[in-house]
Amino acid sequence: MPTILVADDEPAIAEALLYALRSEGLEAEHCLLGGQALERVRAGGIDVLVLDVGLPDLNGFDVCRQLRGFSEVPVIFLTARNDEIDRVLGLELGGDDYVTKPFSPRELVARVRARLRRSAVPAAGESSGDGWVERGEFAVDRGGHRIRYRGQALDLTRYEFVLLEALLQRPGAILSRAQLMDRGWDSDADSGDRTVDTHVKTLRAKLRAAGAEPDPIRTHRGLGYAIEA
Repeated sequence: MPTILVADDEPAIAEALLYALRSEGLEAEHCLLGGQALERVRAGGIDVLVLDVGLPDLNGFDVCRQLRGFSEVPVIFLTARNDEIDRVLGLELGGDDYVTKPFSPRELVARVRARLRRSAVPAAGESSGDGWVERGEFAVDRGGHRIRYRGQALDLTRYEFVLLEALLQRPGAILSRAQLMDRGWDSDADSGDRTVDTHVKTLRAKLRAAGAEPDPIRTHRGLGYAIEA
């Protein structure tokens, strides 16, 4: 049975989340500090980490930064702030979702289940090594979750990879946010549009750093995104 770790120092929020998760048949554990969350994930057996940004010892962004040094466990941030810079930072650090307080415990459970579904589905395509497929100036290894641009490996988070790989499957075609979510996100997340847009922003920054000028990702207002490979 999947085990969810809730790292939050507000008793009322933690108790509500633990009750909601357990009511849905999930195992749920709780810790108060970021350091404790890191130790528990390192010990193994955690399938999703629900991580409050405002922990008293380490903020959630610092926890996620350290966590990604040894684990790919999905992270859902909880925060009282809804600034775009916080959402971007959380995703750049390898977070998987971002929930702003106040929120419905049922919504959080739905997002946890969506993360579990995504983690349970292996990537399609060939294995790494000989699995590279050329897409114009890009090369994609779906099995290895790797993409190169002009021979340079891109350092992508899992959802940046899903987004770019989906666009590269149909170069020049406009994919709506809903289509992109179907490829790699959970359609039951009501903030999906914002999540896709935020990932596009961070992905564009990484492509610029790799020398992609002009920007190969095209925004089609009201329609979606396309890529020129």
